[in-house]
Amino acid sequence: MPPLAADSVWRRSSHSTGANNCVESARTAADVLAVRDSKNVTRPHLSFSAAAWTSFVSALCEETFTH
Repeated sequence: MPPLAADSVWRRSSHSTGANNCVESARTAADVLAVRDSKNVTRPHLSFSAAAWTSFVSALCEETFTH
């Protein structure tokens, strides 16, 4: 897991309800997107390349995921 850059800032999802039940993201030192659960920020974050994250978000927008 790449370390966070010294100037990384965690950003909360714009879809957050304010009830602390959302996703936060930050850029890592390796220019990878780090994602964490806002309910438990002490747990390790997940890391995604830009291509992987873009593909994931695109699939969500197109509703191509199956349950």
